[in-house]
Amino acid sequence: MKFTLSWLKDYLDTDASLEEILEKLTVIGLEVEEVIDTAAALKAFTVAHVEEAVQHPDADRLRVCKVNTGKEVLQIVCGAPNARAGIKVVLAQNGSVIPSNGMVLKPTKIRGVESNGMMCSEREMGLSDEHNGIMELPEDAPIGEPFAPLLGLDDPVIDIAITPNRGDALGVYGVARDLAGAGVGVLKEKHPKAVDGSFDSPINVLLKEEGDNPICPIFTGVYVKGVKNGPSPDWLQQRLRAIGLRPINALVDITNYITYDRGRPLHVYDADKLTGDIHVRLGKPGESMKALDGKDYEITEGEDICVIADDKGLVGFGGIMGGEETGSQPETTNVFIECAWFDPILTARAGRRLGIQSDARYRFERTCDPEFVIPGQNAAVQMVLDLCGGEPSNMVVAGQAPVSEKIIDFPMSEVKRLVGLDVPEVEIKTVLTRLGFWVSGHGHDVKIAVPSFRPDIHGKADIVEEVARIVGVDRVPNTPLPRLHAVTQPPLTERQKRIRASRRQLAARGMVEAVTWSFTEKQLADLFGGGKPELALTNPISADLSDMRPSLLPGLLQAAQRNVDRGFNDLALFEVGQIFLGDQPEEQFTHASGIRRGATQLVGNGRHWREPAKAVDVFDIRADALSVLDAMGLDSTKLQIVAGGPDWYHPGRSGKIQLGPKNVIGTFGELHPKVLDDLKVDGPVYAFEITIEAVPAPKKKPSKSRPALTLSDLQPVRRDFAFLVDKDVTATTILRAANGADKRLITGVNLFDLYEGDRLEPGKKSVAFEVTLQPKDKTLTDEDIEAISKKIVDAVAKSTGGELRG
Repeated sequence: MKFTLSWLKDYLDTDASLEEILEKLTVIGLEVEEVIDTAAALKAFTVAHVEEAVQHPDADRLRVCKVNTGKEVLQIVCGAPNARAGIKVVLAQNGSVIPSNGMVLKPTKIRGVESNGMMCSEREMGLSDEHNGIMELPEDAPIGEPFAPLLGLDDPVIDIAITPNRGDALGVYGVARDLAGAGVGVLKEKHPKAVDGSFDSPINVLLKEEGDNPICPIFTGVYVKGVKNGPSPDWLQQRLRAIGLRPINALVDITNYITYDRGRPLHVYDADKLTGDIHVRLGKPGESMKALDGKDYEITEGEDICVIADDKGLVGFGGIMGGEETGSQPETTNVFIECAWFDPILTARAGRRLGIQSDARYRFERTCDPEFVIPGQNAAVQMVLDLCGGEPSNMVVAGQAPVSEKIIDFPMSEVKRLVGLDVPEVEIKTVLTRLGFWVSGHGHDVKIAVPSFRPDIHGKADIVEEVARIVGVDRVPNTPLPRLHAVTQPPLTERQKRIRASRRQLAARGMVEAVTWSFTEKQLADLFGGGKPELALTNPISADLSDMRPSLLPGLLQAAQRNVDRGFNDLALFEVGQIFLGDQPEEQFTHASGIRRGATQLVGNGRHWREPAKAVDVFDIRADALSVLDAMGLDSTKLQIVAGGPDWYHPGRSGKIQLGPKNVIGTFGELHPKVLDDLKVDGPVYAFEITIEAVPAPKKKPSKSRPALTLSDLQPVRRDFAFLVDKDVTATTILRAANGADKRLITGVNLFDLYEGDRLEPGKKSVAFEVTLQPKDKTLTDEDIEAISKKIVDAVAKSTGGELRG
């Protein structure tokens, strides 16, 4: 939001300096981003008089000019068509830096003729795009003086940042009201007076409702006949140029001015180019229009876009931009002035789908004052009459402004309770009244009516925030934290500890942490079990970030593919963050997820001269998942690994990690090729997902003391077993059965061989494993070992139906 200092003082009676105003703006939440002092930047450019202009001896379009600077006469070669004797111009002497391109002027020769300096155009001064000729200054301009003050360019331009909830500060009047509330000055309240019409408008306005809510709650129009359009006055052009707008003609400049002056967007139609009445409705698929930016826009199926139309077709997009065909031109004589209030959400959605950025959309999607529609119309009509003449009609009013009767019961002690500011009750009332609130009641409890231009105020905390930002948080007293004598509780929760542990563990395994968007495309959300209607964003950043993510994998996979596209084929990424399976708190979970592709194993990445590169497989990604659970303190030997997983995994190369069938902690495996194709990701890619909330809490109270070390002086005994089992029997089932045969002596079971070949019966496989026996009290005899071996054989046979191979 840009404005000049003099513009601000149109509404603020103050003696404060520029520095004091800038400091107070930042304090009250309107952060100053930049101050442009045009006069200082253009100080080196002065007024000069062209005493002589003759034809260049060696160029038809060049003239050799004698230019009086007030101190000397310079010879300058100029190619502007209006370079002639007797005019006063803007002179840039040698050593000056041209604002538009940063060129430093030096003495030069042009077609053999010496030239010192330059006579500048508006574009070279950075004032506009006009470059058909050099700037011509008034005849009474003093030679040798800086030209900027002559054109009103010595007025500082202030650029402030506006947060999305402060649509009321998108007008100079609103900024002045905030500063007056902060005590910088007194607000000059200027209420537009009603303009009496002399006839009924020949153009009527028809509003169409969709469902329970009107598309446009209120739409007003005034027909003005006999206007004389042309260039706007110098003061108006200067203010528009100062804030970066190009003056076009008086009618357009008036609408731009009121947009910035009062935060009230308007539009002026050439009434002679309208056919019939104005219709405000939703656009229909296939309708198109060339907008004022010169681009063609078409409405497609399923787009809820508010349009302004006449009996012939579209003439504008509601709250966004008007059409080029019905826009005002220099020859326009009859106009229809529009002033309406458009729904913020509908406007934001339509502007995003159309891809149009405009000052009107920027203000409507942040909410304009609905009660300023008719006063804004009066201000525009009066300004048109003052600058362009004409005769106005009676105002056409369709619909009515949304009524905002928000009254908040407010105890004065809330200010002290919430922010620690000890503000007298009289000062609180004064601040709120200056900001446009109505305060009723005496004593501690009062009622506060919220003005229509502040829809962001909903409750007591918002009122406190208004008081705090105006009074200043610098008034909050410094209070030391209380000294704690007792032993404090651990600062981190169990969930926070697990998140940190999983991050550290995955980073230690050579994976790189990524932070991706919490949103994803609707199509991708559907692929990963999401896409519910309640998870669709009302106002997404873009079309490909429309839904809350049901998994961390889409973001990781897209990040991986961006790296692959740049030549980084071997990579391992992980992320720990929120996923959303519904819009309720119990449907939001924290996942630790990771992916590997190419040759990115724990032992190294890519190719090496010592041995061929080995591609990642499902066992590598399973090891990553189990390591995360180990880091969280879960005993991995108690976990069950079951084949299969969600639909986005390969059905034969994935598994689930669970503690019983009802508590699935995580999944891992190779991602389905079709899912990768839909994501346009090169495969194969292996991934895992761990749900941190599904990991059971430790049963014992954590202690820093280590358990007693138990060592045995006796030699361990190792025995090998090979079983013939059906092919559908998992190795996990066999190992679990062997391990449970004698938990006191068996300390380890390790699979070392799997054979499936022609020498076995069809549908059979051979599984061999090593069992470690650790005696504790005495050395095991042959009889002891045979007894334990029999237990192992019986346990495996009972569990799997297998038999010991001979």
